[in-house]
Amino acid sequence: MSSEKKTARIAGILYLIIAITGAFGIMYVPTQLFVSDDINLTAKNILDHELLFRFGILSNLVCQTVFVFLALTLYNLFKNVNAHLARTLVALVIVGVPIAFFIIFNEYYILLILKENFMNGFTSTQQNALAMLSLKMYGNGNVIIGIFWGLWLIPFGQLAYRSNFIPKILGILLILGGVSYLIDTATFILFPEYHSKTGILVGLTSATAEFAMVGWLLIKGVKTKK
Repeated sequence: MSSEKKTARIAGILYLIIAITGAFGIMYVPTQLFVSDDINLTAKNILDHELLFRFGILSNLVCQTVFVFLALTLYNLFKNVNAHLARTLVALVIVGVPIAFFIIFNEYYILLILKENFMNGFTSTQQNALAMLSLKMYGNGNVIIGIFWGLWLIPFGQLAYRSNFIPKILGILLILGGVSYLIDTATFILFPEYHSKTGILVGLTSATAEFAMVGWLLIKGVKTKK
């Protein structure tokens, strides 16, 4: 196995870990526990299924940590294609991950609000309201961090397109996915009533592009030069 193919396979494995942990922490756990606009039921669900909630937090942290190693691995894979774009990819990930960690802390803050003794001076209604505020900050933060989730895909797509070992269509899809994230975040801030529609756009473009790239890196690795 060539060095490039080995690096591509490692990137594919890391990307798969991100996909699994991200889907679990960002998508599965919230659908099981969070009830829109129902503070009391959401708080009850979190306390009744605390271990699941904690696994969701851990999963999100693992996702972001592995993201750093994926960026470094992709740098090694693409540095000979265009070093500037490869460095830009890494820089965008390195900046975005600490912001994501701060957003994830809002989940842990919910447990502090609902469980710690220093909150005894608050009524249960006040505690639940604070917990819901933290939950809203977490949810909204995950949309706003889409700026970096989108930006890093653009140099990634350019590198894939310019390389001779990854199909150009994957590069195009990644760029479209990155632009979709940016549109989604901008829409959320400027025209929140239309955000549900741009969220679908992200799902159709970014998710398709990234899962296709995961599959290619794992199965094909890179095109073998003849």
